[in-house]
Formats: sequence, structure tokens, C-alpha cells
Amino acid sequence: MQGLKFRILLDSDAKTEVFRDIVLSASDNFETFYQTIIQAFGLKGDQMASFYVSNDSWDKGHEINLMDMSYDDDDLDQPANVMSKAVLKDFIQAPDQKFILIYDFLAMQLFLIELIEALPEAPQQPAIVLSIGDTPASLHQDLPSEEVFMAGGGALVEAEDFDEDDLGFNDYDDGYPDEELDGYHETEF
Repeated sequence: MQGLKFRILLDSDAKTEVFRDIVLSASDNFETFYQTIIQAFGLKGDQMASFYVSNDSWDKGHEINLMDMSYDDDDLDQPANVMSKAVLKDFIQAPDQKFILIYDFLAMQLFLIELIEALPEAPQQPAIVLSIGDTPASLHQDLPSEEVFMAGGGALVEAEDFDEDDLGFNDYDDGYPDEELDGYHETEF
């Protein structure tokens, strides 16, 4: 089985490039690829993530999730959509095949991945063969547990200062006068 050498570029606002070159076997699955990328960039790996098959324009195509997100068996004819079941060689369609990895969907950390070489022999195990640039500290920071992300404006507030009225949910006018709701009580199940 042949080996594959990928370049993984961290897409960030930093003025310096941050990328890693990784070699894997073409028969490795995307979960192995993901774990190698997490290790290469020094991340915890505790966030949701997905790979997307891409093209030269970096468009997102077929999604390969970290966890099984399907609801039924309707997707049996589709290519594998879970990292542990998706094998790299099954998704290589071009000599410079591209993938996008999104890590942490709240922070939207984006990795642009390109196949840069097909090797005649597969490595014994995945390996990081080149490391350029330092991973920004912002990728390593977690939000303190006492903070809550507010959906309205993306602002962080302390949990004790959180008020759902700030979200505007109670501003909805359903068209019924409030007095019609007198005598209405929610039933707990």
C-alpha cells in the first residue's frame, strides 16, 4: 500500500504561516488522520470536528464527521461519513486532493489540507515530517466554565449576570392579549 504526504495549513489571522507536513498510509482512516493533526498542532482534541472533501477553489464537498450524525439508514449508498469508517484512499480523486478540516465549530478553526506527494511505500505509523510555525495560543484556550456564550451578539457574560430577557425571547408578540393567558399553567411532566 502506498503512503500519502499531506500539508496542513492553519488558516488564521496570524502574519506568519503555520503548517505541518504529515505522512500516512493510504489505508488509514480519517480518524487516524484527525488524531495526527491534533497531535501535530498540540490541540486537546476535545471539540467537534469535520473534514470536507474539497477542490481547487476550496469549496466544501462531502462531509466526514468525527461522530456519527446520521438519523437513519438512508445514507447506506453514500460514501462513509464518519471518520472511523472513511478510508483516505477512497477519497483521493486528484494528485493534489484537497480537504478542509473544521475544528471547534464555535471558534471555526479552519485547516486547509492538500495532498503534496504520493509515496511508493506507506509509513509504519503516521508521522509529522515537517513543522513550520507555532500554533497560536488562542487555539489552546478554553472558556472558563462559569462563562456562557450568548447567542444574540456573541458576547460573553458571567453566568450569574445571564438574563434570558437579554436574548429578546420575551419580546415576541403572538397576537393574543396577555389576559387570555390568565388561568393557563404549565404542566410539568
